[in-house]
Parts: sequence; C-alpha cells; structure tokens
Amino acid sequence: MSDIAGETIPPEFWQGVQEFNQGQFYDCHDTLEAIWMQSGEPEKTFYQGVLQIAVALYHLSNQNSRGAMILLGEGMNRLRRYEPVYSGINVSSLIEESEDLLATLYDASIDRIAEMATQVRSLAEGGGGCDFPVPRIEGSGE
Repeated sequence: MSDIAGETIPPEFWQGVQEFNQGQFYDCHDTLEAIWMQSGEPEKTFYQGVLQIAVALYHLSNQNSRGAMILLGEGMNRLRRYEPVYSGINVSSLIEESEDLLATLYDASIDRIAEMATQVRSLAEGGGGCDFPVPRIEGSGE
C-alpha cells in the first residue's frame, strides 16, 4: 500500500488508474468500485469522484452524452475538495480536463457524439487518440 500525506491507497487503485488511462473505463469502474465500497473517508469520496469520471467516459463510449455529462459534473464536484494533489494524483489537472470534455459535450451535435463514442471505444483497443479532450489521471510530477 502507498501512504502519502496520511492516506493509505491500495495497489488496486493504481491498477484502476492504469485501466482509466488505457481507455478501459468499464474495467476501471469494476476495479475502483470494489475498493470504494470498502473504504472510509476521506478516500471513499475521492475514489467515487474518479469512478464517476470513468463511468462518464464509458457512457460517452455508448453515445449516452446525457449520462456522461451528469457523471462528469458529479465526479468533478466530489474531487474539488482534494485539489490540487491527493495521494500523488494531480486532481486539479483531472478536473480541468473533465471540464474541457464537459464543455465539448455540451456543444456537440448528435453526429459528433457518435464520432466521439467511436474514438473513446478505440482507446481501449489501443487505437489512435481522440480529437477532443479526454481526461487522464496523472501523477503530481507529470
């Protein structure tokens, strides 16, 4: 386990971070949900915020832009109290990137949402990047 500034973060969290950054948002959901359910505060709310952003991206991959926007907002709001850095994670960067995606979704047409969904699905397959902002979980030194 990693212990930074008093928080004890299990190794499974870092597995979830890797899944998130590889575009495996459903797998990330499963990984983080398991530790979220067993956690106490302050970690519980932190995990839930990250989890909600992962699920938002999963919703986007299924062209559910409404669900994606709702969960992006909820996840960002939960994470704000952990800014700028929590347990080695650059929370401010994750929130900023999520805000950028939320703004992009807000202005996107139905056809654009379909294109974005295809690009998000390709991330998990090792495909190319997206032509819109996709949040990443970065360490505080990255």
